[in-house]
Amino acid sequence: MKKVGFRLWAFVIALTMPIFVQAQNAGMNDAAKNADQARTLLNQMVQALGGQAWLNQKNVMQRGQIAAFFHNEPNLGTTEIWMFHQWPDKDRIEVTKHRDVVDFFLGNEGWEVTYRGKKPMVKEQLDDFLRRRDHSIETVVKVWMKDPKTILLYEGKKMAERHLADQVTLINAENDATTILLDSDSHLPLQRSFQWRDPVYKDKNTDREDYDGYHVVDGFPTPYTITRYKNDELVRQFYVTKVEYNRDLPPDFWDVDATAHRIKKR
Repeated sequence: MKKVGFRLWAFVIALTMPIFVQAQNAGMNDAAKNADQARTLLNQMVQALGGQAWLNQKNVMQRGQIAAFFHNEPNLGTTEIWMFHQWPDKDRIEVTKHRDVVDFFLGNEGWEVTYRGKKPMVKEQLDDFLRRRDHSIETVVKVWMKDPKTILLYEGKKMAERHLADQVTLINAENDATTILLDSDSHLPLQRSFQWRDPVYKDKNTDREDYDGYHVVDGFPTPYTITRYKNDELVRQFYVTKVEYNRDLPPDFWDVDATAHRIKKR
């Protein structure tokens, strides 16, 4: 009786195994096709942004007005701001009319420079900036996409601020994800979002940036309005008035001490 039962069980396994293998192979093929579609869209995005010239940018300067919001309401008007970025990890932000408050983000360190000298960046401010830099479209393209362990997912058509968009999500080797919405016609990025867990309360937060008002500058389509949301609540809006690419910067431009000395002398 036991032999009959064993033979019957073996017979069932023999019948169902090819079906299981076929289903597994079909699932793998579908996943590969989906990943290829996601990669194609991301490559189209890079080409739309300027292709190899965009990948090889030396630096970028953006000047404009930034507005803060609290519970979706404007907070104390706007502030003039200059933002400089040099790949991979150099950022300098100058604020106020006289450009006498300067924030540096160099590697994983942050410094604030005023007429009183330099001091380390407040941890919460530094962590917030580094998170956004680590999930920027530039980092996703230049780092995440090159890692064979990164998973690419095409998630279909979505709407982004009245634009039809293609949604692509990348999941890196640390199981960290970034989602990008690309304009279905122009392939330019309309939105970038990611989630992070609050170190104190342990709940998940969503950081999102929307890009609008593209203008071509030196051959590079550039968003002139960048809006930031935290958990779907408007927190910042940056209105660009001037952009320059591949500037020749002074030799000590990224020197925190030299900048502090210069501001003190004013």
